[in-house]
Amino acid sequence: MRNRSTWVAWGLLALGLLGNGAGLALSVANGDFGWHAGEALLWVVFPVFLVVGCLILARRPGNLIGWIFTAVGLLTAAAGLAEPYATYAYAHPGSLPVPLVAAWVNTWIWSPTILLMVVFPLLLFPTGRSLSPRWGLVTWLAVGLVVAYTMSGALSPSLHLNERAIANPIGVAGMELDRGPLGAVLNGLLLLVLAAAIVSLVVRFRRSHGVERQQLKWFTYAGALVLLAPLSNALIGNVSYVLVLALPVAVGVAVLRYRLYDIDRLINRTVVYGLLTALLAGVYAGVVLVLGQLFGGIGGQPPSWVVAGATLAVAAMFQPARRRIQAVVDRRFNRRKYDAARTVEAFSVRLRDEVDLDALSAELLAVVDQTIQPTRASLWLRPSDRRSLHTGT
Repeated sequence: MRNRSTWVAWGLLALGLLGNGAGLALSVANGDFGWHAGEALLWVVFPVFLVVGCLILARRPGNLIGWIFTAVGLLTAAAGLAEPYATYAYAHPGSLPVPLVAAWVNTWIWSPTILLMVVFPLLLFPTGRSLSPRWGLVTWLAVGLVVAYTMSGALSPSLHLNERAIANPIGVAGMELDRGPLGAVLNGLLLLVLAAAIVSLVVRFRRSHGVERQQLKWFTYAGALVLLAPLSNALIGNVSYVLVLALPVAVGVAVLRYRLYDIDRLINRTVVYGLLTALLAGVYAGVVLVLGQLFGGIGGQPPSWVVAGATLAVAAMFQPARRRIQAVVDRRFNRRKYDAARTVEAFSVRLRDEVDLDALSAELLAVVDQTIQPTRASLWLRPSDRRSLHTGT
């Protein structure tokens, strides 16, 4: 079974990467390849979904998360091939066969892809199973929505390809999602399922412990980065959408349990350096603004020495501010580590004046119990070699 799933995973990976390569070649041939949000997601991010899905599929074939991510990667590969294929075929009549099929696939394929990528991980991560039989009803409702959105797109009266509208030979009137009661019903059910999926994740996190809690921390951390992608787009441009890479990478780490417990350190460093960046940026902007208004005039360009002085002030503040923010974050969000460090520090001070071996042993065991909290702790002291001591004297 394991060998079969491995061969299936690598076969699907090869198929998906081949489709991505063909779609990229056709995009270049069409002359519409450029670095924007859509291109970043299609050619950089979504293939990572395929790679992670196939890795999970090869290592843990019983986990539905692997199948879901593999399906997302294959569907996006098909979408990335269908659109430039149809565009090239209609721009060069007779060059490629069945362009209508490619335009038809491009019309309906994105709806199930987005649902698989967003809703099902919320409902099934990390075990690949619903939280309970009752929550399984929500999962089946999500499956029904995938089918409904796919059918409505496949039976739409017109196929949309860039600026071109093409008649669908199997289209049915009233199946458009952008108008009519069908779209309103499906969109309402989608919002309901999405809200239930988020609640399911919260409930799962509250009930989790041990390994599962660490896995959910990875997923939550990646979800926060994905939500930051549209917000940071105004600051760093379309490259920010590469933050969506955090989702497949974090899911792969969590499900395959590779360096699972590093998430606590990663979250800690993210909070510390995020606050540090905001603080230093505020100080820099404030210094430049105030001194620029004083010495450069209202609305004028600040003098170069003001910018240089603000830069030096920020550089001088970096290490002291980082240490203070680190201490605040540890005290507020990582209290166990903070208390353990304080306990070890106090023990090291008392250790200098302690001469009683029995008292020292008892205190050492107490410190270990407070900081590490093992189920059992014991101390073994190596007996002294009296003969060597006697010889040495």
